[in-house]
Amino acid sequence: MIDPGNSTTSTGTTQNTVRPTVPLTVGVEEEFLLVDARTLRVVPAAPLVLATAAGLPGEMHPEGTRYQVEISTPVADSASSLRAELAALRRTLGRAARAHGCRLLAAPSPVVAVDGPLHLTDDEPRQREQHRRFGALTDTLVSCGRHIHIGTLDVDTAVAVSNRIRPWLPTLIALAANSPFWGGRDTGHCSWRAMAWSGWPSAGLPPHFTSTAHFRRSVQTLLGSGAALDTKMVYWDLRPSGHWPTLEFRAPDMSPGVDSAVLQAELARALVATALREIAEQRPEPAVRDDVLRLARWRAAHDGLEGFGLDPYTGAELPAADLAEALLDLVAPELAAAGDLDHAAKTLAGLLRDGSGAHRQRTAYARRQDLTDVLRHLVDETEDF
Repeated sequence: MIDPGNSTTSTGTTQNTVRPTVPLTVGVEEEFLLVDARTLRVVPAAPLVLATAAGLPGEMHPEGTRYQVEISTPVADSASSLRAELAALRRTLGRAARAHGCRLLAAPSPVVAVDGPLHLTDDEPRQREQHRRFGALTDTLVSCGRHIHIGTLDVDTAVAVSNRIRPWLPTLIALAANSPFWGGRDTGHCSWRAMAWSGWPSAGLPPHFTSTAHFRRSVQTLLGSGAALDTKMVYWDLRPSGHWPTLEFRAPDMSPGVDSAVLQAELARALVATALREIAEQRPEPAVRDDVLRLARWRAAHDGLEGFGLDPYTGAELPAADLAEALLDLVAPELAAAGDLDHAAKTLAGLLRDGSGAHRQRTAYARRQDLTDVLRHLVDETEDF
């Protein structure tokens, strides 16, 4: 059982100014790779696909490279409406992709190496400057995540809630782990995206903030040091959004299943609701050592859902499945209040039974040791909703 501990840390003036906001809403951004329908290799077709999709309903956007496209759901107040929006946007984007001989790949990486120089979205001055300043780090832009926005939260509230949610970020990474293959080889990790993305100086676990002023100073330090061009490059796994009144979860890998996307959103919203309730009740914030949390994040990226993780409060080694079930138990009251508990419990049980995305990719590869089988598995799962 997870031990939240008895010691406390202070969030300074932030905790005292929190005003819980209900009901909480959710929005999801999903990034996809575009692959040739025959070879399943990535193709720089985003401008064509987005031009075709421009006349269709839904929010679709370019990403860091021309191999990628992004969908953004409208703000939803229920998991069922979120699922319907995700499915509709995927269908619309899928039709636009097929019009140009492409299929959608809901995966963090292209699996195999990208041929030739990268096709960055270099028609924007910001992208050109990012490539100039960060060099080979921009190679990792050919990766896809799922970003979940929970609102409406003012900055004070988002900062205080972030502090309480940080310990559960490794478990969210393990649940979504879906990038074992990168550049044509097995990386030995279940979420190599989590590791590769950590190379950015503005990425990884968010700091523990003593106040909203501390949060703002941390962002300004990133900008002033040259580690980030702008607030869009604050790549922490969890951050108060720079553009919306939300707390943004950025840790999860992109994965094919719509229901796994909804599970992540349900858990994110329930974590925020749980934190808000604890703050309103003036419950002390359990102490978490940053070195333990950093190791827990690596272990989650390495082992995924099938292996072991670290209790974020004690550092004890536990089965990752136990940590996932502990998270579900923690937020079950809020899931139930939102009407999400049955779906979340059923989807989690399915993941524990059938395996994570990383496990299913490796199973597909094991049949013939052919990465094309992995790609075919991923595009078929992407369209199976």
